[in-house]
Amino acid sequence: MYFSDPNIRYVTLGCLLLTGSAAVVGCFAFLRKKSLLGDALAHAVLPGVCLGFMLAGAKNPVYLLAGAFVTGWLSVYAIDAIVRHTKLKEDTAVGLVLSVFFGVGILLLTSIQQNGNAAQSGLDHFLFGKAASLLREDVLVFGAVALALVAAIVLFYKELKLLCFDENFARAIGLPVRRLEWLLTSLTVLAVVTGIQAVGVVLMAAILITPAAAARCWTNRLGVMVVLSAVFGGIAALTGTAVSFAAPAMPTGPWMVMTLFLIAMVSFGFAPGRGLVPRWLRQYRNRWQIAEDNLLKAFYQLGEQGQDFRSYYPASRLLEHRPVPASRLNRTLRRLRRDGYLRSNQTGWALTSAGQRHGQRITRLHRLWELYLTQYLRIAPDHVHEDAEMIEHIITPEIELKLQELLQYPQHDPHQTKIPN
Repeated sequence: MYFSDPNIRYVTLGCLLLTGSAAVVGCFAFLRKKSLLGDALAHAVLPGVCLGFMLAGAKNPVYLLAGAFVTGWLSVYAIDAIVRHTKLKEDTAVGLVLSVFFGVGILLLTSIQQNGNAAQSGLDHFLFGKAASLLREDVLVFGAVALALVAAIVLFYKELKLLCFDENFARAIGLPVRRLEWLLTSLTVLAVVTGIQAVGVVLMAAILITPAAAARCWTNRLGVMVVLSAVFGGIAALTGTAVSFAAPAMPTGPWMVMTLFLIAMVSFGFAPGRGLVPRWLRQYRNRWQIAEDNLLKAFYQLGEQGQDFRSYYPASRLLEHRPVPASRLNRTLRRLRRDGYLRSNQTGWALTSAGQRHGQRITRLHRLWELYLTQYLRIAPDHVHEDAEMIEHIITPEIELKLQELLQYPQHDPHQTKIPN
């Protein structure tokens, strides 16, 4: 039912080609920190669209794309020239070029609409986009452009990857960095040009950059990022066309952008490793781990003073040794008992065998690091405690072994306190 209408098929396929190819190119623009350039290009192509229409006398997609490509390229050249030959920064140059080219485009569009040419009907859709106006000829042209974009990315993938992540190394091994930059810029211009009919010049920057930004949250590998970005673009295209099909009053382009926004918000919030929620959970776990380590170390040090690691200590004694909020102390004590590091009775709390081993290790790491700072960094012994308090929680067994070897298996820390084995 959904694909029985040829117009629906053209719109769906056209949007898939536009968003997929733009999302792939957008990954490299995003990594090159050229996101703002996409917005400038999206606005700078409007005069080219108008000039292409004036030359063709009709909405010929080849003329429109060619004109948009030329003015898009001119805008990039203008931005580069302003940055190179003046003291203005790139963001200022982008703002200047964007506003000037877009203003010229509005003037030309107004002139065309006032000359009485009946063929100009719908030309203003390039401002805000109208995917429903895509025809078979448009889809063929966009398909050819999308194929060219993807082929160029595949052909120069290694070079563009090196350009994005280590430009200096690329230049050092003899790669034509300047030409690669112009190639990437050309691909970006072409991607923007192909997308303006579906989402318009105002929203095209979102189609270019948002899928890449969302995909970056999920992976550290460029290949996976490119594929994810294209998938996110495809999901947005299908969602936008489905909404327009179900509710004809709803525009396709804005719904594509809204879908990408939702995907980006989910990615920013819940992507493993980079999402806000997983990051908050890691910080939450780390805070509790640090609190537990510190408390076990306090128990161990109290045991050192009394020469008995199995003694029971009331919470008040612990607060004297390590001041913390009483509510946090009680919660930490209960967590350590649950994990088998502490036991309790009516008189207080005491270490279990596992708790003694853990407290002993944290104490050993603390004192090893203090000794390392004094011997190798020449820091006074009375200035190393706070730094050791922070680093002791993240020293791995491998680093611990290296420290012991480096310090020649010491017996005492800088304060002449015994380092436990």
